[in-house]
Amino acid sequence: METGRIKLEEFQLVHELDSLDLASKRKKTKKANTEVSGSDDVKVEIISMDRLELEIDFIGFHISLVNAYRRIVLAEVATMAIEKVYMYNNTSIVQDEVLAHRLGLVPLKADPRYFEFRNKDETEWGAQDSIKYELKVRCTKNLHAAADETDPDELYFHRKVLSSSLKWVPLGNQTDIFQEAVMQPLHQDILLAKMNAGHEINLEAYAVKGIGSDHAKFQPGLCWYRLLPEIELTREVEGEQADLLQKCFSAGVIDIVPASGGKRIAKVNNARNDACSRNVFQYDSIKDSVRLTRKTDHVIFYVESHGALKSYEILEEAVSIMIAKCDLLLNEIDKSVENDLGS
Repeated sequence: METGRIKLEEFQLVHELDSLDLASKRKKTKKANTEVSGSDDVKVEIISMDRLELEIDFIGFHISLVNAYRRIVLAEVATMAIEKVYMYNNTSIVQDEVLAHRLGLVPLKADPRYFEFRNKDETEWGAQDSIKYELKVRCTKNLHAAADETDPDELYFHRKVLSSSLKWVPLGNQTDIFQEAVMQPLHQDILLAKMNAGHEINLEAYAVKGIGSDHAKFQPGLCWYRLLPEIELTREVEGEQADLLQKCFSAGVIDIVPASGGKRIAKVNNARNDACSRNVFQYDSIKDSVRLTRKTDHVIFYVESHGALKSYEILEEAVSIMIAKCDLLLNEIDKSVENDLGS
């Protein structure tokens, strides 16, 4: 793999390759192809990890591989979402199709790994591939409200229809497997509709297992990456210029430190936090003082979970899907080779 840096100039990006001649590159590639063990230049570092957010560094990997994981997370890691709504009564001002669409976007706590993908030809809702919810709400006047009350939320009961109104209805033996708490919407305060006295909503909703390539509501979270920023000061920057330089970068990137003679000079503290805005090129007095680059073989990878799966579980699922794809490709190659030998 050709490695190097992307140099950020004022009006363009320049890809700078490492200073290796073509012969040494070929030799290095040939050696890498014959080695069985992994290289110390290729590694994965976990920077931070919790239930909702994951930050991980892929070092020495080709960016196409990292992007493949991003695409799999967004398009192929499965979750549960409401797919079918049976509307029995809706006298609110929210149209049936709009309310059904909003229900589909409500994130659910249910773990998709306990369910199967639903067959499109299936007519029954089974415990192995579906989750049933009911929503029955009627708005009524609060007869005990103060005479001078003007707040609609105090004048009426159930004026706001929230996601907490969705009630899980177990199918088959689901009560033996799941607790009610893990089958509810992830957030209880999502506003679905507003009603006035006499309005009523009565519906049934069914959630199924799906993937992001079918609809964005099935995406397990957000996923993105960026190349590692590098900042090099090419000359000493002091005084007011140092303060100006500091303002050109994200917080914590440039520090102002004392030096001999009472001077205050700029120093790179943490280039990783830089957003690469290139604001420094707006100022002629300091734009020649820095060299901005990004490492092409050091990718900072982020996963932010919506909550059904933990952030690291999302990446684990993506890796499993990638392995399955590779196995399928290798099997097809073996079949093709066998056919060629047989003929």
